[in-house]
Amino acid sequence: MTAMPLPTAASLYDRVQRVIPPIEWPVFSQDIDAILKLKRERDAVILAHNYQTPEIFHCVADIVGDSLALARKAMEVDAEVIVLAGVHFMAETAKLLNPGKTVLIPDFGAGCSLADSITAEDVRLMRRRYPGVPVVTYVNTSAAVKAESDICCTSGNALAVVESLGVPRVMMLPDEYLAQNIAAQTDVEIIPWKGHCEVHERFTPADIRELREAHPGVTVLAHPECPPEVVAEADFAGSTAAMSDYVGRHRPASVVLMTECSMSDNVAIDHPDVDFVRPCNLCPHMKRITLANIRKALEENRHEVTIDPLVAERARRAVERMLAV
Repeated sequence: MTAMPLPTAASLYDRVQRVIPPIEWPVFSQDIDAILKLKRERDAVILAHNYQTPEIFHCVADIVGDSLALARKAMEVDAEVIVLAGVHFMAETAKLLNPGKTVLIPDFGAGCSLADSITAEDVRLMRRRYPGVPVVTYVNTSAAVKAESDICCTSGNALAVVESLGVPRVMMLPDEYLAQNIAAQTDVEIIPWKGHCEVHERFTPADIRELREAHPGVTVLAHPECPPEVVAEADFAGSTAAMSDYVGRHRPASVVLMTECSMSDNVAIDHPDVDFVRPCNLCPHMKRITLANIRKALEENRHEVTIDPLVAERARRAVERMLAV
């Protein structure tokens, strides 16, 4: 049997040509070819979040998705090395679920405003304030915060996680808007924290009204990290995976995704018949990940993610409990 030819940057360009102009491609192609070769040599896989740019998401990543998908698929990885093309809490989650593997993040500075909004001590203070109330922690948090939690959640499974506990009220940390949006869908009383995503908090109802006026008939999809009044103005609200699925199922003539910029480019590649209107709120942390530093991570084993074993054991339980829901 003839072996399938290995991909090259030249063969991959067809996939992304609608969103990456030809003049830009030579800037990427050398790094792409080097990364594809390094993955084979190092027995490595690249996990990329939906907010990564198309040359990463569609050309070098092996596994792509939202936080929940990456968490689930990280457990199935056979490779010895995992490179997380995303932000630091995602790399920590991959390490929690693969303690015996080498997990690399191309830039340690790729953080998250939500993860930075709360500490383990904050969670302990909340427990003292609300004794006996379970703590549901968004995956957009450090391992130390997860370790203080009863269970984790993502934007894709938050409602199911909250209702799985069978209690009248829970603390849901740290995204205030996600907590408020979930509270509107359940009888469970939700005690929030004051954390916000610096990308999603900037969207407003006025933005949506202006988009509808400028693009009559546009379908508006919003991420549940947006303020509740933005979610109320949208046609649909859901995780990045749910938004992508919505476009695939409904094929709207035109659509706007109220989330990070690169998401629209990545979904548009699979749906050339849909017109994507692109309001642009960039995540500065996601954009710290580049082809160049992915290559450096593989060449130099750069920025290995480690977690204190005692913290990791407790944090892993919260993540695994989420994955079991």
